[in-house]
Amino acid sequence: MKAIVYTQYGPPDVLAFKDVPPPAPKDNEVLIEVRAASVNPLDWHIMRGEPLPLRLMTGLRKPTRTVLGCDIAGRVEAVGKDVKLFQPGDEVFGGAGVGGFAEFVCAVEEKLALKPCNLSFEEAAAVPVAATTALQGLRDKGGIRPGYKVLIEGASGGVGTFAIQIAKCSGAEVTAVCSTAKMETARSLGADHVIDYTREEFSRSGQHYDLIFAANSYCSLFDYRRALKPGGVCVMAGGSGDQILQTIFLRSLLSATGNKKMRGLLAKINNKDLVVLKELLEAGKIAPFIERRYPLSRAAEAIRYLEEGHAQGKVVLTVEGR
Repeated sequence: MKAIVYTQYGPPDVLAFKDVPPPAPKDNEVLIEVRAASVNPLDWHIMRGEPLPLRLMTGLRKPTRTVLGCDIAGRVEAVGKDVKLFQPGDEVFGGAGVGGFAEFVCAVEEKLALKPCNLSFEEAAAVPVAATTALQGLRDKGGIRPGYKVLIEGASGGVGTFAIQIAKCSGAEVTAVCSTAKMETARSLGADHVIDYTREEFSRSGQHYDLIFAANSYCSLFDYRRALKPGGVCVMAGGSGDQILQTIFLRSLLSATGNKKMRGLLAKINNKDLVVLKELLEAGKIAPFIERRYPLSRAAEAIRYLEEGHAQGKVVLTVEGR
């Protein structure tokens, strides 16, 4: 089968489109014929091996798993003997962990769900990591409630576009933070207010929020804390290497002083939350926003574009000839 392979850490140039042996499912796994995959910031962090602590999981000197890609959608080809939820022929979406940038991939049953009936494979592949991050950040870490004033920083990216929609579904008043060129996108997804960060610092506007959701953000934790109401919560998901390290080492200290909570988030894809998202998608309450599509063979170009930081919504890979 064809796959996107890398054997050393580095820029997108280390990626190669080549033939590799197809995988075989373990007892609790599903073998999926991939129809589409999507690109996430996690993919290029893994590709580059940055920040360095990430290599404790991916390999210290070189990657131990040589095919990138988490988000996938496709058709079940075969199932392991312990799989109960799926059978060959089912159309599914979810998280492969790694290995999704390929014609076939194995995924643990618990990290999959049946594909929403109203979505294409490309649309379904845009959902898992981004929408699960938004859902778990707002619901589980942020405790979102109807009437909350919610600020979403990084609102035009993959996670942010889902966060706007999920926050609105939850009955919140939503303020989106993004650049000038992306303000219309944020409004079209339901944001009540939009702040252009190139012209205004949200942390110095005088407005205060019950919940701040920082999606792939670059601001200081002190800026977020300043903009919270007493008792408010800031949830940080991703961001620059410096931002991630700051979140790891400072959030507990800041949460311990005063009544404003700073929480980090590493989303965990699971069947239960994928089913929640499936229901929201089928009801038309949320929808993926896809800016660009690339064939699988051009995955390096897709990741390079995502790294530039200008993408709106999701970047999706399609598997050629399928």
